[in-house]
Order: sequence, then structure tokens, then C-alpha cells
Amino acid sequence: MVTTAHETGRAAAHAGPTAGDRTAAERARAAAAAVADPELPMLTLADLGILRGVDLDRDGTVQVWITPTYSGCPALAEMRADVDRAVRSAGFDRVRVRMALSPAWTTDWITEEGRAKLAEHGISPPGRAPRRAPGPVPLTLLPTRTAPRCPLCGAADTEELSRFGATSCKSLHRCRSCLEPFEHVKEI
Repeated sequence: MVTTAHETGRAAAHAGPTAGDRTAAERARAAAAAVADPELPMLTLADLGILRGVDLDRDGTVQVWITPTYSGCPALAEMRADVDRAVRSAGFDRVRVRMALSPAWTTDWITEEGRAKLAEHGISPPGRAPRRAPGPVPLTLLPTRTAPRCPLCGAADTEELSRFGATSCKSLHRCRSCLEPFEHVKEI
């Protein structure tokens, strides 16, 4: 197996890839990386950090590893189908889209380019999650996040209108300066 950009730490199954293996694996990864997210189509799965890796097995099977934003994500079936279709369109006959559920996805995995694309489309990107030790996450019942900045005018004076937006990963806010509503991707 040739491993490219696979972040789960699995070792390659043979001594090393050939030049042809690397080229094919890079082509498969590029196809999977270009797939748009069904709920945030301005972002690719790579932008969101959902694409975890692409492996090319000795028999030519492409294994694409994705981590959903949460295990009950309603767009998961569509993501899997879109990745399968894209990799097959890149010339691969055998494709398996696999789930990597550990470690769990975090908004910290959204790339800087992905954050910029969100803001360009009027959606406030998430802030960076505070660093914490591995293990159970302590539950706090008090608000811990600051209000997001307005992606339209940049003002910090915003208010939350609804904790739940068009998708469960977003909330609805309004800027008190420009008075425009905007969505915010919640920090996870």
C-alpha cells in the first residue's frame, strides 16, 4: 500500500512506492481533495479537514479516509458518493470510502484557505478551539465563546439570533454595526 497524506499513522505495507504508484496516489488524492462539501459548497473536503488520507493498495484499490464533522452528519452519504464518483472519474475502478472516527473532527482542522473562503461567502469562520489535555471534555454550562466578528464589515459587535442555523454546524447572528445577518460555523 502506498500512503499519501494519511494522518492515522498506519505504515505502508511494502518497502516503498514506485514512481507510478506515487503518481497514481497523487492523482487519486487530488480527485478526492477537490470534492465540494454538500452543505458548504464553497469549501472542499480538504478545506474542511474532512479528507484524512488516500491510500493506494497493491491491487489498485483506492481507499479514501474521511472524518465527518460529527457522526450523525446528514451529508455523510452524499460525501461518500461524491468522493467515490470523483476518484472513479480520475480513472480508478476500485474505490472504498472509509470513515476514520478517531480522533474526532474539530473545527481546528479547517484550513486557512477554507476559513478565508467562508468569510468571502459571508459566513463567519470558527475561532480556534482552546487546547486541552486528552480525555474527557469538561462540561461548562456558562458561555465560553466570544461573539464572532461580522464577515461582511469586520465589526466585533454582533449578537446571536439563533443557536441553530440552516445546518446544525452553524448558528445565526446579526451585526449591530451594519445590521446584516450572517451565519457562523460553530467551534467544535
